[in-house]
Amino acid sequence: MENLKETHTISVLVENRFGVLSRVSGLFSGRGYNISSLTVHETNDPAFSKMTIVTTGDASVIEQIHKQLNKLVEVVEVSDLTGGGFVEREISLVKLRTPTAESRSQVLQLVEIFNGSVVSVSRDAIAVELSGRSDRIDDFMELIRDFEVIDMARSGRVAIARCANPATDVN
Repeated sequence: MENLKETHTISVLVENRFGVLSRVSGLFSGRGYNISSLTVHETNDPAFSKMTIVTTGDASVIEQIHKQLNKLVEVVEVSDLTGGGFVEREISLVKLRTPTAESRSQVLQLVEIFNGSVVSVSRDAIAVELSGRSDRIDDFMELIRDFEVIDMARSGRVAIARCANPATDVN
């Protein structure tokens, strides 16, 4: 059986204390594991924070990451959301050069198709905001490759497990 590297979304509930982020990221770098995306936020209980980590690895690497995370004192719970179904979103801000009416129109059409919004406009540039699944943001980024990207920021993935027996499956 072949060991396939897959992208995994790992949710980590941690005590909200100084240095926890450093210890978690150090665990990854110390073992040569890459973090593709990392978001951290305080939960509804300020004593805890939630990390959403996107990483790539085969089953044994992901198992090792899970075990190593659980060894950290401040880690309360580790969940690999991959495969079990999860809801994820990301936000992206992109500033594009649009020196002509035609380029501006093309960008605005793409923004509309992707349910984005314009957040800033100047004579020769447009800044847009998109939110949604990471693959949709990737699709948008692929379609704007012909435009000059002046600046870009992506939040990274945030994710939660799907509701048990959801009444509806809304994207």
